[in-house]
Amino acid sequence: MAVEPTPVRDADAACGRCHAEIMRNYLATPMANASGVATENVQPGAFLHKTSGTEYRVTKVDAHIELTYRSKTLPGGGGEVPLSYFLGSGHLGTTYLYSVDAYLFESPIAWYEPSHGYDMKPGLTELAQAPPPLPMQSGCLRCHMSSVQPSDAGTINRYSGLPFAHTGITCEACHGDSSPHVKSNGKAKLINPARLSADLRDSICISCHLEGDVLVERAGHTALHFKPGESISTYLAFYVRRGANLTARGVSEVEQLGQSMCKRVSGDRMSCMSCHDPHYTPRADQKVGFYRAKCLACHTEPQFASSHHPENQDCTSCHMPRNGAVNIQHVAWTDHRIQRVPNDAQGRPEAAEGGELTPIFSPAATKRDLAMANYQALLDGDRSRESTAWAQLDAQRDNIHDDKEALKALGNLSAERGDNERAEHVFRRVLELDADDLTALSNLGTLLAKQGRLDEAVSLLKKAFDRNRDLSGLAKNLARVQCTMGDTAGAHATLSAALYYSPGDESMRRLLAQMNDCAGRGAR
Repeated sequence: MAVEPTPVRDADAACGRCHAEIMRNYLATPMANASGVATENVQPGAFLHKTSGTEYRVTKVDAHIELTYRSKTLPGGGGEVPLSYFLGSGHLGTTYLYSVDAYLFESPIAWYEPSHGYDMKPGLTELAQAPPPLPMQSGCLRCHMSSVQPSDAGTINRYSGLPFAHTGITCEACHGDSSPHVKSNGKAKLINPARLSADLRDSICISCHLEGDVLVERAGHTALHFKPGESISTYLAFYVRRGANLTARGVSEVEQLGQSMCKRVSGDRMSCMSCHDPHYTPRADQKVGFYRAKCLACHTEPQFASSHHPENQDCTSCHMPRNGAVNIQHVAWTDHRIQRVPNDAQGRPEAAEGGELTPIFSPAATKRDLAMANYQALLDGDRSRESTAWAQLDAQRDNIHDDKEALKALGNLSAERGDNERAEHVFRRVLELDADDLTALSNLGTLLAKQGRLDEAVSLLKKAFDRNRDLSGLAKNLARVQCTMGDTAGAHATLSAALYYSPGDESMRRLLAQMNDCAGRGAR
């Protein structure tokens, strides 16, 4: 096994032998440079997060890149980690990944190219203390790396081997397995997206360039298994809130294009590739001419070529303006609605929380998928979804007996509603399907602890923690139960182990300080 993932230039070297020009152009594209080894993309800098009083600094130290963080309010609340990989082509921003004892994490700060500086990742700006480590799950890697591997059984971010085989997006991500083509000297056909049906062609782009408001993996499927030539709707179901603002999300180009008059008139004849060449990205001084030629390929009327605003050859400046995406700070995002009249409000009004979720590009979506979408929206903070998610999952209880993800959702909602008997039953069914499932182990353990069934609770929680020693919430729950049982040494060992990964976690340090007399607590 390779020590490090191979970059696109090496992974696709066989392709470059026959397709040299295509390969040369592709290596300069954002897709080819969507990730890499950290030392290949160094952005030295410092950032002080005033809300938490934490100073971050990215520096090059000898032959590696290091992230240093220091709390100005918490003694000992700091540390340094070597950064392993970068994520992001740099066009909009760059973040870094690091590994500690095979657990893979994302840096809490990111480099934003438009502001040319560091800032906190979205969702972290208001935290009053340094955030806990951010687990990097395989689902978050799959659109920036190639041949992404699932995390170890029972974990969310531990990879005993390489988390991915190749940095960047390789040729095979769009063209499928190339080995028969290479071995036969080009006689065996590769997948050519342009020759696929509209659904299969568009699925290749949609797999990474569509999020919607909510996406869920379909029962028994994971997006990691999607291959070119398949329909993405087999693996994922996408949902948007009815009336959603199509310029408010960072990854909504596919939705926006679907609303454009160009797409509605052209139908299946138009795709992302009508305007974008996946193998080539024009230089800054070429972009106006490149994209104007794409427009004129369809708009062949003489007035467009000669008299339509001759003073401004940049069609996109008026018809595809750059708008802010609320879930990605500091950046502008090109509006793919291709507005006929500049600044014409073709977009739908902003949807309020609780708006009905509607499937898009998901012809096979089921009632189960909608229930899971409402549950995911609830997890994302939309509390108005609770009753809907509960009712829909409860209605599916006879159909999800072997559906681990749906069962976990039903179990969590049952526990939240105080139906401990059903929650226990559901979580035990999950453990029958997967004895290492983190959610079932930790949530059933917590449920039993609240009922005073401490021995079994500790057994379940410890099994989960032994595989996920970086999860501070799990560590706190286990330590509290251990302390209640009078196991002072065990509680201290649990919290100390977790603090190794989260030295800036003030709440965990306070809890550790409180657990000096667990024997007395357990006796009460």
